[in-house]
Amino acid sequence: MSVLSVQSVSVSYGGVHALSDVSLEVRAGQLVGLIGPNGAGKTTFVDAVTGLVPARGRVELDGRDLTGRPPHTRARRGLARTFQSSELFDDLTVSENLLVTADRPSWWTALGETLGRRTPANPAVAEALAVLGLQDLADASAHELSQGQRKLVGVARALAARPLVICLDEPAAGLDTAESAELGRRLRAVADAGTALLLIDHDMSLVMGICDHVVVLEFGRVIASGPPARVRTDPAVIAAYLGASATTGTPETP
Repeated sequence: MSVLSVQSVSVSYGGVHALSDVSLEVRAGQLVGLIGPNGAGKTTFVDAVTGLVPARGRVELDGRDLTGRPPHTRARRGLARTFQSSELFDDLTVSENLLVTADRPSWWTALGETLGRRTPANPAVAEALAVLGLQDLADASAHELSQGQRKLVGVARALAARPLVICLDEPAAGLDTAESAELGRRLRAVADAGTALLLIDHDMSLVMGICDHVVVLEFGRVIASGPPARVRTDPAVIAAYLGASATTGTPETP
């Protein structure tokens, strides 16, 4: 059974069709890659799924219809995401950054904090730090982190909310080869621990190396879908990335 089911989602800006009838599914513990050339509609797709842009079609999370629901409702139901820029609270520690999403205080706990009562540590923070290998950075200030560490903290912050699915929008952007490889290992560990992931990234070696299933967009439409080994040899995918000459053997028309 799919944790995230997206059916025939379309997004238009005036007469421009950014997405046209895009469908995909993500199962529990599965890592699905969403790739495509620049302008293919990848970020627009995540924005539509998480409710940040108006869209047609249907979005279901764990069998519950989220269509038309605002972003905060989708997040509370278990749909988390990260953004291309790792926006952390630089004046907080790593643990405090995670606590922002992990903690959902009631009026009773808020009253207790007002009266000086200490709130017990949230176990979701420690769990997320452990999965991403960030325990040693728990008390470090966010502004001291490297770019690679900031990316991992961004993923950990989404994970600390204990979502059903996390949509990752280009988490490897700006990372070097070693940092990207480490990120890939950690993302695979998150999926293997049971949290479904939808990964958007331009690092093809990362996507093809860790994903269970890959969906390819071009001009807002799905042109290929399947296991990485099959997708990487698909003529439509090769043409989309390398041009028509890659499959026909003839030069492209300028």
